[in-house]
Amino acid sequence: MTADASDLGEWRDDDGVWFRRAARVIAVDAAGRVLMMRGYDPADHQHVWWITPGGGLEPGEDERAGAVRELFEESGIRLDPADLAGPVASRSALFSFDGRPYRQDEVLFFARVAGAHEHDELDTTGWTSVERASVTELRWVSADELDAVTEPVYPPALPAMVRGLLDRGWDGVAHTVD
Repeated sequence: MTADASDLGEWRDDDGVWFRRAARVIAVDAAGRVLMMRGYDPADHQHVWWITPGGGLEPGEDERAGAVRELFEESGIRLDPADLAGPVASRSALFSFDGRPYRQDEVLFFARVAGAHEHDELDTTGWTSVERASVTELRWVSADELDAVTEPVYPPALPAMVRGLLDRGWDGVAHTVD
């Protein structure tokens, strides 16, 4: 790795690929819906996807602390790190965003959020300028609705993961997913 680390916890490797560590939350409300963000690449508006709340960890930040911080910043939902199960999954993703190649190593945690929440109860005032420029929706969706979207869902196994977590709970294993 080269020595051009940023204050965002990102750095570029010798091949010019930007790398960061991230944590995400599979937040499910009392109605069994998972909180999802629909976004697109600012450099390619046709490249659209769905992801769970989460993002890059700050330098030295604990994964659980980063996951709850990101969930709060992106939705206004406040959890304690102890409220998270997992990590239930981990993945390493290679992608392009805003014209830059990235590798992101991320962990996903699971949390049940008390009550059933509606879109107008979510708070996006903590979004970064990048999120404001690239996220078009933040909403609760069922696993069946995720199966029906035409854009990619990341990780692709998320609908099945949500169903398993709701039906059986966390099995104590951090599964590696694509």
